[in-house]
Amino acid sequence: MNYSTLKSVLEGLLFVSGDEGISAKTAAEVVETDVAVVADVLKDLQKDFSKKSRGIRIAEVAGSFRLTTASEHAPFFEKLAYSPSRSSLSQAALETLAIIAYKQPITRIEIEEIRGVKADRPLHHLVNKDLIEEKGRADALGRPILYGTTKAFLDYFGLPGIQSLPEPTFADGDDELEERTKLLFDRIEGRQLSLEDLERELE
Repeated sequence: MNYSTLKSVLEGLLFVSGDEGISAKTAAEVVETDVAVVADVLKDLQKDFSKKSRGIRIAEVAGSFRLTTASEHAPFFEKLAYSPSRSSLSQAALETLAIIAYKQPITRIEIEEIRGVKADRPLHHLVNKDLIEEKGRADALGRPILYGTTKAFLDYFGLPGIQSLPEPTFADGDDELEERTKLLFDRIEGRQLSLEDLERELE
């Protein structure tokens, strides 16, 4: 594999690795190349993104490389996150939130195994809404992030504590996620509380 191709493949691996990122060792195993070479290419990519003033950057955190955004652009991301047009929770976000609420602490990969689809966007949306947060890292390969709900989540659904989550009708099986999602929907409707209301309450 030539340098240009390797660089391109590693950039793609960073993208699909999401918040957990990927270590040089794991990337080297995937591309079947020496770890030192992969580490050097990742460092070059990191410099390229910074030099070209790209909106996306590469950060090295706890031995893993991951894509992130330019810190100086944070005010724009906050405006997007709290834009009225983005205030409601999508079905994908609510399903992801239901999984986290009932299974926390849980990793992105575990969420994706339950939902059967990628969870990066819903997770990003829920973090921006302060409904979930990082609860540490799992004792597994790559030390993936563990997600759990926040105090804002409890406020949003009118719960005194996480133990007060409504019990689903189904203990297990294919209908469990749908049932838990429905319970959270019902909780929203019962409270008649929107994210705009939550944001005003938290100000």
